[in-house]
Amino acid sequence: MASKATGRWLVLAVPYLWLLALFLVPFLIVFKISLSQDAIAQPPYFPTFDLAEGWAAFKEAFAELSFENYGYVLSWDNEFIEAYGSSLWIAGISTLLLLLVGYPIAYGMARAPKSLRPTLLMLVILPFWTSFLIRVYAWIGILSPEGLLNQLLFALGIINRDAPLQILNTDTAVYIGIVYSYLPFMILPLYAALEKMDETLLEAAADLGCPPFAAFWKITWPLSLPGVFAGCLLCFIPAVGEFVIPDLLGGSDTLMIGKVLWTEFSVNRSWTVSSAVAVLLLLVLVIPIVFYQNLQAREVERR
Repeated sequence: MASKATGRWLVLAVPYLWLLALFLVPFLIVFKISLSQDAIAQPPYFPTFDLAEGWAAFKEAFAELSFENYGYVLSWDNEFIEAYGSSLWIAGISTLLLLLVGYPIAYGMARAPKSLRPTLLMLVILPFWTSFLIRVYAWIGILSPEGLLNQLLFALGIINRDAPLQILNTDTAVYIGIVYSYLPFMILPLYAALEKMDETLLEAAADLGCPPFAAFWKITWPLSLPGVFAGCLLCFIPAVGEFVIPDLLGGSDTLMIGKVLWTEFSVNRSWTVSSAVAVLLLLVLVIPIVFYQNLQAREVERR
């Protein structure tokens, strides 16, 4: 019995130790830096904790920590609030587009013959075999004024060669890049939810005279909601902090918090402000996670 209890304890301890080492400890370090002040030193902030100097020096350094950086980030006279709002807006619109594009694909995969489903699943995962950065760079070649899209439209006579479509360096290009890059994250949870749905429910609805659209809305859609919520979270959360896509495909007017965070850290060399921005971003992203967990808890209670 003792060995079984020890084995059970070890199984439970491993994921908690993993979270402690790779999430909680790094978060506490970033949080401490966000409470510090900038300094021309290495590291470029103060105070630093050195236990070798004794407990008195540690308490003195701790007393110098403040929330001044958070007040600066949350003030209305800088671009941080606008960047947070713009990031949430772009991520929200992108998630909605991903749902509109991904749901029919996942539905078609779930209703395809069983022999074809592994192949279709592989085709969805196939883009991950190529570097994310290379795939984003490829869209520059597609969306640029001299790119493949404009060349195709020229050849079809849809647009004039003197007036190419200006898609690159706009928010539209950012939406295209996010939808393309995160589409598998939307399709896979939806497919998992739709694939295990009992098709006899739809047959029973049809036998009772329910039209196909009404059957979809009353049966398929409610049963697929866990996949919808999971896919939306998997896409929305990383899209809010996205840096590569808005930096490469967006223009100078495309303001997202990932870009601002990189500027503060690498250009302005303000580790303290960038840490405060990162902590606030994490707190913002915790809200949809808590909302999803509450929905799951209510669903369990209903059952």
